[in-house]
Amino acid sequence: MRAVVVEQWGGPENLVEREVERPEPGLNEVLVRVHAAGVNPVDWKTRASGALIEWGAVPVVGWDVSGTVEAVGPGVGVFRPGDEVFGMPLFPRQAGGYAEYVVAPARHLAPKPAGLTHVEAAALPLAALTAWQALVDAADVRPGERVLVHAAAGGVGHFAVQIAKARGAYVIGTASAGKHDLVRELGADEVVDYRAVRFEDAVSDIDVVLDGLGGETAARSLKVLRPGGRLITLPGPDDVPAARDGVRAAWVLVEPDHLGLREIAALVERGALKPVVETVLPLADAAKAHELGEQGRTTGKIVLTVA
Repeated sequence: MRAVVVEQWGGPENLVEREVERPEPGLNEVLVRVHAAGVNPVDWKTRASGALIEWGAVPVVGWDVSGTVEAVGPGVGVFRPGDEVFGMPLFPRQAGGYAEYVVAPARHLAPKPAGLTHVEAAALPLAALTAWQALVDAADVRPGERVLVHAAAGGVGHFAVQIAKARGAYVIGTASAGKHDLVRELGADEVVDYRAVRFEDAVSDIDVVLDGLGGETAARSLKVLRPGGRLITLPGPDDVPAARDGVRAAWVLVEPDHLGLREIAALVERGALKPVVETVLPLADAAKAHELGEQGRTTGKIVLTVA
């Protein structure tokens, strides 16, 4: 099968399309023919250094996939060949999403939302699950709470705005001025231009902050939280500031989640959640996709077409 392998850790030029052996499903696993693969910051960060991930003998980047079940291994009862599925299998172990086929534990996938194309569905899993697990599982956002989403037009951010709104929250997003209309269309009640004003001077009395930036943004976010507020940061555990004034701060690392995927699909199907796909490229252009992503200006997601 075709796959994009990492020939050596470093720049995007090290992503090369090669013929590799097609995997076979084992116990409780399914073989998925990949139609589209989502591109995420973790893809280019791990491609650069090889750190954090348990790699296979042939390193293949990518976790977000949408496709069709080709075969099922012994013990699988939830899917049959021909079923359309999407998911983020195996993270943080290698899944090999930039390929024609992937093998995944059946419970790391869910039925693809019927109203979405494979390209749209491939944009969902890692970013939407991150937002869901941060806002719902970790922060337990409740109706009427005030939620601040940093980088609200980005991959995780644009899903977080919609998920928080679906939970009944009052949502404030930070974004550059050119992206304000989109963030409002996604459901934000307020949008702050972080380039024109310091967000801590513009907002206050926040119950939950979702911080996808880390560094000083995480520390500054403590200032806008009311006592009892929750700060959820995503970049890494070193970005979690010391809590104060009854504020709770935590780091969330996304994990495969069959039930979470079903909840996300349900939001999509009732019109409460939609993926924004800015760029679609063929699998052979994976290096270009990484180059675009590393510029840090993507609105929504980048997706690779495979089949």
